[in-house]
Amino acid sequence: MLTMISLSEAEQKAIEFITEEWELSKQEKELFSIENSRKIDDKWWYIVEVTVNSLPDKWVIQVYEDGDCDPCYTFVSPFSEKEISNHLEQIPNKLALAIQQERKGYI
Repeated sequence: MLTMISLSEAEQKAIEFITEEWELSKQEKELFSIENSRKIDDKWWYIVEVTVNSLPDKWVIQVYEDGDCDPCYTFVSPFSEKEISNHLEQIPNKLALAIQQERKGYI
């Protein structure tokens, strides 16, 4: 029988998934934080919302009971394609590029 991971483990798995997806460094990984997370009632998975440095953008990731993340995550941003560089000045280049690509909808 499979044991479900904890909410805190699901949050860490979501951050690891994003940083591995974009091949980000440990330093860049430290800029991520959890905005919200919850277990879905009567299901064996969690929804985890991950942000960077208090930016309004977020990744919404489904994390399964075994710690796997659904590769079909959602990226939410209030910025239009014309504003893809907004608020990225203080973020390391590789992470800023990843956010710009997400804002463009290339993933």
